[in-house]
Amino acid sequence: MTDHDLAHLIGELKRLGRETAWVEFKVNNADPDEIGEYISALANGAAVVGKPFGYLVLGIDDNDHSVVGTKFDPFKAKRGNEDLEAWLARGLTPRVGFRFLSGVVDGCSVVVLEIARASSSPTQFLGKEYIRVGSTKRPLKDHPQIERELWRAFSLVPFETDVQLESVEPTRVVELLDCEAYFVAVGSPVPTSTDGILAALADEQMIQRAERGGWNITNLGAICLARDLRDFGRLRRKALRIVRYNSPGKTNALGELEIMQGYVRAVPMAMEHLEVVVPHREVITGALRSMRYDYPLPAVREIMTNGLIHQDLTATGAGPMLELFTSRIDMTNPGAPLVDTDRFIDSPPKSRNDALASFMRRIGYCEERGSGIDNVMLAIEGVLLPAPEFRAVGDNTVVLLHGPRTFNETSRSDRLRAVYLHACLHYVRGESVTNTSVRDRFGLDDAARTSRLISEAIKTGLVKVLNADAGRRYAEYAPYWA
Repeated sequence: MTDHDLAHLIGELKRLGRETAWVEFKVNNADPDEIGEYISALANGAAVVGKPFGYLVLGIDDNDHSVVGTKFDPFKAKRGNEDLEAWLARGLTPRVGFRFLSGVVDGCSVVVLEIARASSSPTQFLGKEYIRVGSTKRPLKDHPQIERELWRAFSLVPFETDVQLESVEPTRVVELLDCEAYFVAVGSPVPTSTDGILAALADEQMIQRAERGGWNITNLGAICLARDLRDFGRLRRKALRIVRYNSPGKTNALGELEIMQGYVRAVPMAMEHLEVVVPHREVITGALRSMRYDYPLPAVREIMTNGLIHQDLTATGAGPMLELFTSRIDMTNPGAPLVDTDRFIDSPPKSRNDALASFMRRIGYCEERGSGIDNVMLAIEGVLLPAPEFRAVGDNTVVLLHGPRTFNETSRSDRLRAVYLHACLHYVRGESVTNTSVRDRFGLDDAARTSRLISEAIKTGLVKVLNADAGRRYAEYAPYWA
């Protein structure tokens, strides 16, 4: 931020006339603990009043708001042997974005601490929550009415429509966001004027008019259309990573691709990359040549886009990652599953990110009907691959696609999982599961072996018989929850 920009920002804040729940003026404040408490108070205060940022302004007289300068230098300050910024970040729960801005205004040194508003729960510093009441900083627990207002504010502002960058000039908006990619994705011609482009993005909630002039870019706009996610601080970690290994575990990495574009561009770019790196071979049938992949690319695309759409965008320090091992592909996204992993196939669609899911559905990246995993299963069964796995690992969701193996090479748990998911898929499609369908699922010609496998699935409680009076030859089966 230039000195001119900093002077403009301070001028706008001074026009408020008095300190508010989201702005605090001080001459000097070098106490690290107090600065941390102000981050908590101002982040929470900004959320209560619906402001994208809170501000601690140093070098301004808090009585008449005259510029008097400050001796505080945040970039040299330390707590013990640790840089101040790093120490403050470690003390905040959940992590909240903040940055120090410094410059010269009216011939005096000034510092502005810009703090992103709390977005999903009250911001704590060293385990305590603060809020500004009048002109003082107080523990939030002492003001239950304000605490209720704060929690209500969280429920009213989805993460996607929260502000990522504030007061961006129109020309800068089209530099930061890939507007052409948006219009191609929605199938509309690109407007001939910048105003027309901005109006379309505003209708889509990608941007909002800013109170201080210009446009606010929302999280939705950044995550979908960023030319480079590194321009959007907190969303930097939401870039899609694709990592290849020459081993069954996380050793011997062959290479990594980190796609820094927003998801509108990232999904097709990822698929172009996967068409090259997913194991495949050329097959000649008659006069025709075709590529046969070890994993159906539609299934890989489905688990990848599901991971992008259903991730917890508020989680810090983690992002979506697709990993290719020698015998499987893993898709990991931050955020525990919203439904039981046993019920991924039949559960109604549920998303943490309704606006993101809705937009991705409109441009054809997902169906938003709860049928994504059904499509994965159909593709997997169609080429007789082992059944996928759905896991909750800590606060993450992991989907595993296993590579080609013969029936004898699969484990008992692999086979039972395949029978269960086969029953789930058939049940939600209104079809019966029989000895024949299970035999076809595994590519077996041994009916007795198939019967033993079904019997074991019944004993373990994964499937049940629907018509107990029928003989084994005519028996039909369903998942245990049917």
